[in-house]
Amino acid sequence: MFTHTGNNLMKKRFVATLLTAAMVISLFTGCGSKAESDTDKTEKETTESTAEEAPVKEGEVNSGTFTMSFDMSSYEKGQPVRLWIPCPQTDDYQTIENENVELDTAHATSESTTDANGNKILYVEWDKEAAERTLTYTFDATRKEILAPELAENSDTPDASFDEYLKPSSTLPTDGAVKELADQITEGKETNVAKVRAIYDWIIENMNRDDDVVGCGLGNVPELLTTLRGKCTDINSVFVALCRAAGIPAHEYFGIRMSADPEADMTSGQHCWAEFYLEGTGWVAADPADVLKAVLKNGWKKDSEDTKKIQEYFWGNSDALRIQLSTGRDLTLEPAQDGEPLNNFGYPYAEVNGESISCYAPQDFAYTITYKNNK
Repeated sequence: MFTHTGNNLMKKRFVATLLTAAMVISLFTGCGSKAESDTDKTEKETTESTAEEAPVKEGEVNSGTFTMSFDMSSYEKGQPVRLWIPCPQTDDYQTIENENVELDTAHATSESTTDANGNKILYVEWDKEAAERTLTYTFDATRKEILAPELAENSDTPDASFDEYLKPSSTLPTDGAVKELADQITEGKETNVAKVRAIYDWIIENMNRDDDVVGCGLGNVPELLTTLRGKCTDINSVFVALCRAAGIPAHEYFGIRMSADPEADMTSGQHCWAEFYLEGTGWVAADPADVLKAVLKNGWKKDSEDTKKIQEYFWGNSDALRIQLSTGRDLTLEPAQDGEPLNNFGYPYAEVNGESISCYAPQDFAYTITYKNNK
């Protein structure tokens, strides 16, 4: 539920290696270059529930307030303006509270909707008479670190309910060159976890982060298999495509970074990460893109001990400085946009007079995202 104010203002047992602060300077920025994060990690031991179960160690927790501010007033009066904002939802690893929308409803309407993928959306529409089109959306967020579970070693095939996570999308095919590469990487691997680990390690060994890519990248896998360079959506899209081609369900999350600083501009703080599914374990976090970001930002060699440590961390663990906003590719929003299906919904999306506005240019869009840490 949103609150309106003002003018109707509306988640193989892994003993995690502790990472030093020096290892992670500038790692946890988003697709831009502004947000940073703490990175000292705690250990986790998870076992099946028994009378003699060992205590589960608690991970890091972070909390703070996000403020998303929009001003679409620069677009001429007489044109309808539509805005879709990806909204976070409470789950096992994040808690969202105190959502508030400030909006002058004299020439605007808003509603909370959900698309076919279960993504929560704040939809706003200004009519042709609106001269000033401003909106502020705030929420409090608490995120818990995901700690690596025991990874089941089997070759079991998930039931049909996971078929959705094996399907291709327009930029994420699972046949042709992708299937050939997946077969090559996983050759001789008998268990599902061994196959995924081989893919994960291949990504880190063969791909590189490219800071010149706009935003988080488009995740166009066929192109990426020729360049082997990109940002988080690019790198993790290749990971997901190879997993799916190997018969392992996988998907991406799109979200935004939190910051370890007291206050931070997170307008360019978007991030994409991945999960894969193992029978007997469940969904498991993986973020090879953040490993490659650390390699670039810290000037590490890929075979260095520092790289190996963070490579192990992001195999099953996920830090507490990210908030999930959406999942899925080739999306039709709710209500449906006039433009083509969205490649992903990690950024706000808008249309003016039926024409889409680039989400990668927030200064023109225009929007800002700020974060205030509660610590």
